[in-house]
Amino acid sequence: MPVYVADYVLTDYGTGAIMAVPAHDQRDYDFARAFGLPVRQVIRPAQGEVELPYVSHSESDVLLDSGESDGLPAPEGGRRIVERLEQDGRGRFAINYRLRDWGFSRQRYWGSPIPVVYCDTDGIVPVPDDELPVVLPEVEDYKPKGRPPLAQAEDWVRTTCPRCGGEATRETETMDTFVDSAWYFLRYCDPDNDSAPFDRAPVDYWNPVDLYIGGVDHSTMHMIYARFWMKVLNDLGYIGFREPFASFFSNGWVTSGGTKISKRSGKSAGPDEVVERFGADAIRLSILFLGPADQDMEWTEETAEATARFVRRLWRVVNEVVEQAPSGEPEGGALARKAHETIAKVTDDVGRRYAFNTGISAVMELVNELSRDTGGADARFAAQTAVSLIQPYAPHVAEELWERLGHERLWEEPWPVADEAMLERDTIEVVLQVNGKVRDRLQVPASIPDEELVSLALASERVSAHLNGGEPRKTIVVPGKLVNFVV
Repeated sequence: MPVYVADYVLTDYGTGAIMAVPAHDQRDYDFARAFGLPVRQVIRPAQGEVELPYVSHSESDVLLDSGESDGLPAPEGGRRIVERLEQDGRGRFAINYRLRDWGFSRQRYWGSPIPVVYCDTDGIVPVPDDELPVVLPEVEDYKPKGRPPLAQAEDWVRTTCPRCGGEATRETETMDTFVDSAWYFLRYCDPDNDSAPFDRAPVDYWNPVDLYIGGVDHSTMHMIYARFWMKVLNDLGYIGFREPFASFFSNGWVTSGGTKISKRSGKSAGPDEVVERFGADAIRLSILFLGPADQDMEWTEETAEATARFVRRLWRVVNEVVEQAPSGEPEGGALARKAHETIAKVTDDVGRRYAFNTGISAVMELVNELSRDTGGADARFAAQTAVSLIQPYAPHVAEELWERLGHERLWEEPWPVADEAMLERDTIEVVLQVNGKVRDRLQVPASIPDEELVSLALASERVSAHLNGGEPRKTIVVPGKLVNFVV
C-alpha cells in the first residue's frame, strides 16, 4: 500500500495518518487526481450510476468491488467484512473517541468559581473545604473587556492565604459550565438536600438516565465530561453506577438556506412573527413535521403554511362531528378500525422510534378519512382519537376541541390504547424491494408463509424486470411488511 506524506490532511482529525478513499471523499479525490493515483469505487447507489467522487451515501447503498460482500447493503457488508477479519485474527471491531483537550476555564461571570488563591509565598493554594463553596460576588458589568468580569470585584479578589495568612488573590476565571451540567441531573434526584449535593439512595434509584436527547456535538463534549464525573464519583463511593446515560438519541439540526439556525450563526430569529401569522400550534407542528428528528431538516414558511391549513381543517372537521355525530360507543366500522390503527402507529412512532413526523402524518390520514363521514358514533370516536393524538403537538387547539367534544382537561387523560382485535386484518400489504428500492406492492393473506410470499414476490413483473433474469444473491423477509431481494 503506497504511503504519501502530504500537508493537506486535517491536523485535528485522528492521529494525522488517514486511509484515503479517493472515490468517496472530495479532498482525497482531488489529491489522487493531482498525483495520478487510482480511484477505486467501493460503494454505489442501489440504482443508477453516479459521477465520482460519490460522497452522498445512504443506507440503501450497496458494496462494489468488495469480494464476498459485493452487492450487500453497505452497513451489513461492512459488518460482515470486520467479522471475517476477526475470524482470521486480522482485525476487530473498535470504537474510536475523538477526544480533544478541554479548555476548562472561562473569562465569564456565570460559572463556578475556581477554588484556588495565589500567594507570593505559597504559590497556588486550594481553598479549604470549610470555606466552600466560593460564592460569586455581585458585579455591575458582566462583560470581559480584556479581563475576567470577576477581576473588577477587587474587594472579593483580595483575600488571605489559607496556609501562611499573608496577602493573596483569588482566581478570577470561572469553570466551564460543562462542570455543572456534568452532574446536575444527580441534584434533580435530591433537590431539597441541605447538607450535601445529593444522597446516594435516591440517586441510585433514579439513575442511570434512561434516555438522553441532544445534538450530536453533545456526544463529544457534555456526555464525555458527564462520564468522567460519574466514574470518579463511583470510584469514591458516592454513587453506585459508572455510566450516566443508558441510551442517546441524537436530534438533527434545523437549517435555513443550508445554514444551521442558531444564535452563534446569526440565523436565529424570534418566533413571534411566525407565531403571529400562523399560530403557536401550527409552528410546533411544522417543526416536528419537517422530517425525521435524527436528521437535519430545512425550515421553510411553506411547511408552516401547510400545517396551518391542517390545523384549520382539523378544527372544521371536528366541529362538524360535534354537530352531526351523537355520543355513544363506537360501532366498530371502518372508521373505528382506522382510529385504532392510528393509535397503534402514533404510539409506536413517537414512543419507540421518536418519529414525530410520521406520527403527525398518521393523524392527518385519520382526519382525511373522518372528513368523508362526520356522522355516527364511529366518527365521534375517530374525532376524539385524532384530537387526543395531536395534543402533544398542538395542545391549544386540542384542548379547545376536546371541550367541544364534551370533555375536560385532555392533558390529564391517559394516552389512548389500541384494541388489538381491531388491528387484525385478513389481508395485508407487503412491500417488494430490489436492493432496497420499492418496486411493487402485494395484497396477501395475513398468515401467508414466508416461502409462499417469496414465490409471489418473484412472480411480480415489476420485480422480475429488476432482477435482470438472474437469481437474487440474498432474500430478506420482514414478516407482514416487506421482501427485499439483493442482486
